[in-house]
Amino acid sequence: MQPTVRSLFLFAFVAFLIVSPAFASESDHKYQPDDPVTLWVNKVGPYNNPQETYNYYSLPFCHASGNLAHKWGGLGEVLGGNELIDSQIDIKFQKNVDKTTTICELELDEAKVKQFKDAIESSYWFEFFMMTICLCGVFVGELHPDKNSDNNKHVLYTHKTIIVKYNKDQIIHLNLTQESPKPLEVGRTLDMTYSVKWISTNVTFARRFDIYLDYPFFEHQIHWFSIFNSFMMVIFLTGLVSMILMRTLRNDYAKYAREDDDLETLERDVSEESGWKLVHGDVFRPPRNLVLLSTVVGTGAQLALLVLLVILFAIVGMLYIGRGAIVTTFIVCYAFTSFISGYVSGGMYSRNGGKNWIKSMILTASLFPFLCFGIGFVLNTIAIFYGSLAAIPFGTMVVVFVIWAFISFPLALLGTVVGRNWSGAPNNPCRVKTIPRPIPEKKWYLTPSVVSMMGGLLPFGSIFIEMYFVFTSFWNYKVYYVYGFMLLVFLILTIVTVCVTIVGTYFLLNAENYHWQWTSFFSAASTAIYVYLYSIYYYYVKTKMSGFFQTSFYFGYTLMFCLGLGILCGEFYHIYPSIYGVFYIQKAFILWSTNPIRDFKI
Repeated sequence: MQPTVRSLFLFAFVAFLIVSPAFASESDHKYQPDDPVTLWVNKVGPYNNPQETYNYYSLPFCHASGNLAHKWGGLGEVLGGNELIDSQIDIKFQKNVDKTTTICELELDEAKVKQFKDAIESSYWFEFFMMTICLCGVFVGELHPDKNSDNNKHVLYTHKTIIVKYNKDQIIHLNLTQESPKPLEVGRTLDMTYSVKWISTNVTFARRFDIYLDYPFFEHQIHWFSIFNSFMMVIFLTGLVSMILMRTLRNDYAKYAREDDDLETLERDVSEESGWKLVHGDVFRPPRNLVLLSTVVGTGAQLALLVLLVILFAIVGMLYIGRGAIVTTFIVCYAFTSFISGYVSGGMYSRNGGKNWIKSMILTASLFPFLCFGIGFVLNTIAIFYGSLAAIPFGTMVVVFVIWAFISFPLALLGTVVGRNWSGAPNNPCRVKTIPRPIPEKKWYLTPSVVSMMGGLLPFGSIFIEMYFVFTSFWNYKVYYVYGFMLLVFLILTIVTVCVTIVGTYFLLNAENYHWQWTSFFSAASTAIYVYLYSIYYYYVKTKMSGFFQTSFYFGYTLMFCLGLGILCGEFYHIYPSIYGVFYIQKAFILWSTNPIRDFKI
């Protein structure tokens, strides 16, 4: 087999392994009476620490004799910390099971009692699955007041009643109630029993997940109000930008287009100009650290397209239904959108006269993935130390690396080459002077650092409420399904960020500071700083998380998210044509001032 054919076969095989679990659906899984139905146990962990999860049998639950069968899902499911194990509980479709049916006998020794007591004190809960339907948030046991002492008594539930609702030949919903609490005492033997009750329902299979969706929370009036508030902000900023770019510049034109002025007056007015008109010979000077800037701009363009695609897929395909489907879709889309990052980065680097394009190409393909890998490596080390399911298996890491090495990386390189050749020609409207113009000192509020930090306030304000819903969904067991809201917020964020960077750039250039590229980038990227500060507030005020493990994962995941958000927002400065529009007008003004045409009209 030729190397090229072998590579293409490998690409197709990896893509099939990754994509098929994400988009494969059990929607057509139908049962006949007495068909066996598998109940899968998944994970157990402290209720207040969503990421601190362990194998269900890490607690000394007993199970029926025989080998434990594992069910490995897609890439996203494994990354989400899911490990499904066959409970070996005998369940048949539409066949009720009496309460006296025994799973096994649990013999309590000192070690088992201590494990169960620690789990109950930490509010451990467990999760079962039947097909894709979840039995979530069921606690292992409880603390009951002890009449004979001031201490609480630890009790373990020994009976599980599984209620299965079905519509014709399809399972619709599951419910579980626990009964028969027994005190945990060393040397005692507990009979672990279960019963199954089947109930017919009129709910269709397509609506089976509605019970998990919190409509009052996500569709509350405050959610609609936040969208309306952000929309009004868009109108205000658009008007402000229009006023700056139209009214101010039109006044400049009007002053130089007066027909009653002679050439001498015109030249005097030109010599007296200040602000952005004086830096036309320096504003298109290549920015400092051009390689890094072109890299983050290209990565930001890829992330913007990636977020848009994932939101659209989530709206069309209801990805919240499948375990890990969102994560899998995100990884696959990231790999195949890498061409965009290379194209944008290569074009920008070439237009600004960059010569070391191979360095730019490699950095574009690897910067963001390796930042995420560095954070993930630290978190994975912590998870391995704790023995948590959050630890990523070695095989999964190999799959992720293969995706990056054989799909993402080559597409980024190809995009860089295409961008360098198709959009790499310089197209600056003004000639760059040989000697840089000195930048005068300005007031503190016109310094790049202040402009950058102030720039992120309005974009953060436009997404503040949505961040609350996203954080609550991710960290508090709620299923996020309002991707239409997210799409609107993403579009509003785009418009607000573009407007903010236009205004910030205009004020910076009026201060005769022509180092606008990085300042414009950071004025948009600073949105991520405010989101991270908000995450600190959310952690201490809105959650009950505790422990080194959960704290590390919370702030590690949030840091990863904010890095992506900052790069994504920072790229928006590059997509707007305002700076080029301003200086095309500047170029016209220069031509007018040197060779006025009296019938020139705007």
